[in-house]
Parts: sequence; structure tokens; C-alpha cells
Amino acid sequence: MDAFFASVEQRDHPELRGKPVAVGGSRERGVVAAASYEARRFGVHSALASKIAAQRCPQLIFVKPRFEVYSAVSRQIREIFFSYTDLVEPLSLDEAYLDVTENKIGMPSASIIAKEIKARIAEVTGLTASAGVSYNKFLAKLASDMDKPNGFTLITPDKAEAIVAGLSIDKFHGIGKVTAAKMQSMGIVTGADLRQRSEEELVRNFGKVGRYYYRISRAQDEREVQPHRIRKSIGSERTFDADLTEEYDMLERLQYLAEEVAQDMARLKATAKTVTVKIKYFDFTLNTRSKTYLSEFSSADAIFTIARDLLRTPQLPAYPVRLLGIAVSSLLYQHDKQEGYQLTIEF
Repeated sequence: MDAFFASVEQRDHPELRGKPVAVGGSRERGVVAAASYEARRFGVHSALASKIAAQRCPQLIFVKPRFEVYSAVSRQIREIFFSYTDLVEPLSLDEAYLDVTENKIGMPSASIIAKEIKARIAEVTGLTASAGVSYNKFLAKLASDMDKPNGFTLITPDKAEAIVAGLSIDKFHGIGKVTAAKMQSMGIVTGADLRQRSEEELVRNFGKVGRYYYRISRAQDEREVQPHRIRKSIGSERTFDADLTEEYDMLERLQYLAEEVAQDMARLKATAKTVTVKIKYFDFTLNTRSKTYLSEFSSADAIFTIARDLLRTPQLPAYPVRLLGIAVSSLLYQHDKQEGYQLTIEF
């Protein structure tokens, strides 16, 4: 989807159309969750500190996020995907891989299917999407980013290697800023440079992910679309308008976060054994505290109780807190559990 959260806000609030919009944060503090294309022209993007965003774009309009609305629209889009194939691997609310090699309408052309999906999304939601079509996941993702917004790009086998060779290394999906900077310091600036390096050298410098870098430099990616990709953690966090200094205020926020996490766990039919509390102080110093239990839990009360104890251990935060977060991990899903029975114990 194109600037998904911001586009939903512009759709629902006509007065925002054509204007620079940031979802999340405020002029004083917080973090941008999504930015409209009008805002992106000023260098405003997701994960940017709101204060910096406001400096770059003085006319920026900040809008509070409505995640329940975004989730509802995401479900509409997902239904469209499933009308073509069951092999759908969601990456987030607004992005997914689809394998249409065999599809429900018997269409031999992935390009025609992609264009149909784009048209149906526009008809059902009033929003635009960009599609990338190719013979593997890496290239399809690459293609989807090449012609936004409302774009369509096809990368055929005869053109793939040349496109990858000319690509700047910081544009490779799966290569982050830190890794890109390290590669550039090694003289790896483009895909062509990356292809000159041996697999052994890439593994030596980047670990086992070096094998992935070796393959994608040759436009190779054998990963399958996984329709049931299992989440390893579930979490929620908030940046506050004013720093928190009182325990009561921190616990109130933790209770809200615990309820959000518990709702997501219920939706996914999951239980957990580990809770992690994230604390970011006024000076952006980050601290995490974690605890793992032998037994499973899933209720908001249990998550809050563990998070509260972690907040107090070894002591309450000594400095003003600008962000709190809760995440649960060591997840077990209902479909993975084996049926058991209650033992009768003779006393």
C-alpha cells in the first residue's frame, strides 16, 4: 500500500488531501509512524523524531493514529488477496507476498492478476497500492518499490541480473543502514560490486546472512511464500507527550500496554512465557528488562503484574521516562498444543 496510514487519514478527512501529513507523534515529541507523499518531499519519513519532522516541514499536520481503522482496511485487502490465492505471506498490515503460480482464477499471467488486485483495492478501499511482479521474493519486493505510488513493475528473468547489478547497495531489501555502511567502507557500492565478492568472504564479514547476500547479488532467492509465518513476539509501546516521573503514571501506561498485548495474543490464539519491558529515558537512553517463566500466560492481568515487577526491579526508573513498551515472546500457538487430559490423583 502507498503511505498506508497517512493515505487512510487523507481518504477519511478530505481537508488533509494534498497536504503534508504525519501519523503519530506531535510537534513537541514522539515518532512519526507514517508520512504522506507530500510530507516525504520534505524528508519526513516513518521512525523520524516528530520534532525533527516539524523542523523539516513547518506546515506538517500531525494526526493521531487509528490502528483499529487501519486493521479493518488491512482485512479488506487481505480478503482480496485470498480470492486469488491461499499462498499469502503478510509482512505487515499493508504489505504481503503472493504466490500466484497456481491461482484460483486459472490466470497464467501474474501481471494481469497484479493489475486486477490493484484495481479491486482501489474500488473497495479508495486507496492505491503498488505491485511488483517477478520470479522470486527478493525481486518482487524490489519491483514493488520502483514505481511508487500507484505503480506496477515487472522484472523478467532476462533483465533481473542487470537491474540488480546497477542497484545501489543501500536499496537492497534485507540490507540495513549499518550493513550498507560497512559494505560501502569495503568498496561495495552497487550490486555489481557485491557480485564480485566470494561467498566465503561475505560469510566471513557478515556471518551466515552473507550467503543470502551472495545469492541476491545474482538475482537468486529460493525462499518460498509462507502463508503461516509464525510471529516470534507480540508487543506494544508508546512515546508520551510529557516525560513520566511518578510510579502511578508509569503503571497506568503499563496497564494499557498490557491490555493491548493481551488482545493481540487472544486474536492470534497464543500464550507466552517471557515478558520484556522497554524503558526509554528523557535523554534517549534505552533500558530493557526481561523475565521468563516455566508456565504459560496470556491474560492482561498476568502480563501487567510481570511488567510491573520488572519496572520495579532492580529499582524504579531514576530518570524521567519518555517511552514504555511491553513485549511477550517464547510464544506457543493453540494449533501447536497437544491435547491432554486431567490426571486423577489418589490421596
